[in-house]
Amino acid sequence: MPVEASVVEKALYCNGRRVEAPQSLREAMHRLHEPDNPMAWIGLVHPTEAQINDMAAVFDLHPLAVEDAIVAHQRPKLERYDETLFAVLRPAIYLDDSETVQIGEVHIFIGPDFVLTVRHTDRISLGKVRQRLEGDPELLARGPEAVLYALIDFVVDAYAPVIAGLENDIDEIENQVFESDPAVSRRIYELSREVAELQRATKPLLQIMDALEGGFDKYGTDEELQRNLRDVKDHATSVVERVDGFRSNLADILTLNATLVAQTQNEEMRRLAEAGMDQNDEVKKISAWAAILFAPSLISGIYGMNFHHMPELAWRIGYPFAILLMLVVCCVLFVIFRKRKWL
Repeated sequence: MPVEASVVEKALYCNGRRVEAPQSLREAMHRLHEPDNPMAWIGLVHPTEAQINDMAAVFDLHPLAVEDAIVAHQRPKLERYDETLFAVLRPAIYLDDSETVQIGEVHIFIGPDFVLTVRHTDRISLGKVRQRLEGDPELLARGPEAVLYALIDFVVDAYAPVIAGLENDIDEIENQVFESDPAVSRRIYELSREVAELQRATKPLLQIMDALEGGFDKYGTDEELQRNLRDVKDHATSVVERVDGFRSNLADILTLNATLVAQTQNEEMRRLAEAGMDQNDEVKKISAWAAILFAPSLISGIYGMNFHHMPELAWRIGYPFAILLMLVVCCVLFVIFRKRKWL
């Protein structure tokens, strides 16, 4: 399959204005040597290994950078290979329906007179960046570095709705924690994973911006671009700090939730213990009264056996004696249970 099959946009620009689009990558490369010094900007999406290799052959890209573009799943970074810059950015979008963050991946090759973008995601389009620059010929006329600035600025700005979505999720989680929602622990864990993934996408941005800033003097970066890139760095720093804050907030919320769950469990155990003690008291009372009532039954049962040879049967005072014995035994048992606080 030819490399043009994965090309979503290709154009030539002269002095910041779009001119006739080339029919192929080789035509674009050939026209870059024309006297008016045009710049080529070509965007690809999900190219195959063969297509990337064809592109690398046309624009003479470094094999290590090409390998990274083929393998994908790279961390954000900026590397220089001779006159070509290779950058990896990880744009993100927030999905309201699933309340998740989806991280994309964009590889950028910046040459002296060309820009190649390799997009490994369908959800994030770079069309707005091209529209912005085509609407600002003065900025686009500053060359490929202006395109790199606009791409980084687009990625950093796109983190704003993601951060807003995560802030809303954290607020909801805090309410769930205080409402003792049993599903909140799972949600905290899932959101912590989302934040960790976003942190891995945003934190290296500061290294990228530092590397670009370090090359301002060496590579003669336009002064206006320097100011723009410093502004993007400030925004990126704010994004990184807020994402780091989310990680800390979620850790605190998880600790708070564990504390509240432990308190709830302790309260439940206390109630169960109190219920058990109350039940034991009732059992003691029942057992004490059962013992008191059993004593008269035992005495009356003995004297009700009707054996002929029982000395007490001939007593004149046998009946009063039996009744008195029952009362004495019951009173003694009552006093004993009372002292032991069974009654």
